[in-house]
Amino acid sequence: MSIILTNPTARRDYHILETVEAGLVLRGTEAKSLRAGRGQIRDAFARIENGEAWLYNAHIDEYSFGNRHNHDPKARRKLLLHKSEIRKLAQHAAVKGHALIPLDLHWKKNRVKVTLALGKGKVQYDKREDLKRREDERQARRAVMQRLKNRS
Repeated sequence: MSIILTNPTARRDYHILETVEAGLVLRGTEAKSLRAGRGQIRDAFARIENGEAWLYNAHIDEYSFGNRHNHDPKARRKLLLHKSEIRKLAQHAAVKGHALIPLDLHWKKNRVKVTLALGKGKVQYDKREDLKRREDERQARRAVMQRLKNRS
């Protein structure tokens, strides 16, 4: 599994409750553009509509060697999931404050897959707590390294 794109804001803005891997329906020029690593999923989200899962706002750049049949960079893209998974995600996503967010796009046996997460939005003080906890851990590691340095 090699990662193509990641969503850097997903874990910062959401508590990740559950993840699921989904296939992604792509056109040829979209796949070629992803092979070049051209795109971003920072603002992307998924939605369940009429028993199907769709990915919105995933920007995949136009293929530079494409012709007039090149794809639309912001088009919605179908996600491939089993019906039971779709039903389960639809029930969880219907709860207020929950959203379906893509964490990353990756290759798996020459197919593009999306790691889709069910997330609950964080509020501002949750984000501050995470930053404080990370800073405390960093300082503790720094102190341990300094102590080991002084010992030798």
